[in-house]
Amino acid sequence: MATLAAATGAFAQSSVTLFGVVDAAYAKGTGTVSNKTQLKNSGYNSSRIGFRGVEDLGGGLKASFWLEAGVNNDDGSGAGTSNNNQKAPGADPVINARNQGLTFNRRSTVSVEGNFGEVRLGRDYTPQFWTETAYDPFGTNGVGTNIAAFKGDTTGVRASNSIGYLSPSFSGVKVWVQAYMGENASTDAAKAGDGNAFRVSYDNGPLSLALASSSTKTGLNVKNKTSNIGGSYDLGVAKLFAQTNKTKVDGAKDIKGGLFGATAPVGAGTVRASMSSTAQGDVKSNQFALGYVYSLSKRTDLYATYASVKNKGGAAVALNGSTTAANAKSTGYDFGVKHSF
Repeated sequence: MATLAAATGAFAQSSVTLFGVVDAAYAKGTGTVSNKTQLKNSGYNSSRIGFRGVEDLGGGLKASFWLEAGVNNDDGSGAGTSNNNQKAPGADPVINARNQGLTFNRRSTVSVEGNFGEVRLGRDYTPQFWTETAYDPFGTNGVGTNIAAFKGDTTGVRASNSIGYLSPSFSGVKVWVQAYMGENASTDAAKAGDGNAFRVSYDNGPLSLALASSSTKTGLNVKNKTSNIGGSYDLGVAKLFAQTNKTKVDGAKDIKGGLFGATAPVGAGTVRASMSSTAQGDVKSNQFALGYVYSLSKRTDLYATYASVKNKGGAAVALNGSTTAANAKSTGYDFGVKHSF
């Protein structure tokens, strides 16, 4: 990270920081229908570039901003993110043109902070996503992550047009509430894209727990509701993870998922492993993932990940861009390097 500028005065201090991640991986996916080999980005951490700043307003108050853009460093283009509660590219020519190129679509927020907590406005992560990624040994990225399996979660990773409140810690307990708008006309009865979410977390030494839920309108009297519970415990020799997720989609069967995993320090790096599952009725997929991250420095890592998926009940989940037949297996691996600044 690099501080671009700093200004001091009698009543205020401000700073702006440039930060980012460049992550590239040689990746392969194998399925019964087709295989795929590629150089992809974000196999360990999401490639990005961003700016964040803070100003001390005095009296315990601070103003801050965060602008973060996704980067496809394998081809140099800007990376897209979930559209969630805004119009998808192609649905509106104006929106489509605006979403092309490098945009601050990962996060674009402005905040006011104090002893009362933080009020945050803009495009931000959703509370329930934070539970899904925090309690997966593979986080959000690469062939080993479990998060992509939870289909139907329209409030997925981020929400545009959001207003959030993040509380200070009360003996380890924190609360995060969020409301977001689809910005529909008053004559639009469906109010698609309107929603709300919350997260309650508890952190005390080696123990971390969280409960989160969200609800998003997708049409007239139609909602998607997602809830999850997760936790981790650091034993020192290993860190254990567990989570369970449920998405209720109006007019369809519930989507349920779960994960057990662990990380352990080995040599100059960390071993990561998980077993996860997702099911919608009889349609089920089970995944096993194993990986190792070798730290060259505080900012640079080499990593390798292997994953295998077994499908049944008509499921056809495939890894790393491959295609597999219903009820068949798929495997994939990533070999990559990540550098942060």
